[in-house]
Amino acid sequence: MKPQILVVDDNRGMCELLELGLAGCGFEVRWTTEPHKALELLQQDTYEAVVTDLNMPGQNGIELTRQLLGNRPDLPIIVITAFGSMESAIEAMRAGASDFVTKPLEVDALAMVLRRAVQHRALREEVKLLRRAVAASHCFDNLIGQ
Repeated sequence: MKPQILVVDDNRGMCELLELGLAGCGFEVRWTTEPHKALELLQQDTYEAVVTDLNMPGQNGIELTRQLLGNRPDLPIIVITAFGSMESAIEAMRAGASDFVTKPLEVDALAMVLRRAVQHRALREEVKLLRRAVAASHCFDNLIGQ
């Protein structure tokens, strides 16, 4: 099953380019040019990661990252921008972004970042499940004896 990725960028051409490029790298991509619709899309479907532009009218990528992580704290978010600076990268990471990538994008490099983020998320989920299993196996609530 292909990992499902949500792309949020105010530039329709960039969304279409990422959809085509990432689909060729084994991802299923859905996109929107309106940041406020990203939350709706996340409620409608399960996504393994989000790629969002930093500079968008109405709501920037930092604000969107905070909002998305408020609803889904386990969601890897990759922030992309043509106006990359050390300050904006630090701000994105402090907001909870998993990674920060500058434009012009190399789709293969972005795909590698996404694969790593998706794998890291899957490993965290597996650790949670294993911890629950270990905790349940050490439970003596149902033990009857004298």
